[in-house]
Amino acid sequence: MSDVIQLNISIQHSEPLIFRTVLVKKETTFFELHHIIQIVMGWQNYHLFEFNLEGYRVGLIEESEKRNGYGSDQVLDASQLKITDILSCEKETFLYNYDFGDCWMHEISIEKVLKKEAKVVYPMCIDGNYNCPPEDCGGILGFYHILNIIQDKTHPEYKETRQWVGKKYDPATFDKNKVNRKLRQLRSYIARWNSFE
Repeated sequence: MSDVIQLNISIQHSEPLIFRTVLVKKETTFFELHHIIQIVMGWQNYHLFEFNLEGYRVGLIEESEKRNGYGSDQVLDASQLKITDILSCEKETFLYNYDFGDCWMHEISIEKVLKKEAKVVYPMCIDGNYNCPPEDCGGILGFYHILNIIQDKTHPEYKETRQWVGKKYDPATFDKNKVNRKLRQLRSYIARWNSFE
């Protein structure tokens, strides 16, 4: 049976740490991993992304660039590269940057390689902590500024900020079961995303 990789994905400089632990198949492409990260972290897939590995940059490649070729100093095609094409899966760490404006840098660590279990649906989230920051909130510093506001009902910007993040937004909430329900729909999620391109 195919092996499964256990990944720990955390947002850099978050305190307390916002993280997810995920099991993915070894044959997962970086393009698929991008979508898995979007689902497990709680992002909305509005922005560009890029993986940064030692000596490699992996992201989206335009069709014209695919036809013309690209050099080692440019971005490699996330849809064509599997995790195991670059990584040895031995306790390695790499980076995932989502939204080049807000620059949400995620550190991804390979924790271990496991045997695939017959009745388990992969990918699967097995652990996590804290809610995802709202999109377009200004990066980690903007996020903590928002948290300070919504925790102080006397703040002059409380009402406006609370309305912007949503009345139900709770920074301490993480629902693993909800995440895994979405992960079971990964193929249709990616197909819907591709239809907007």
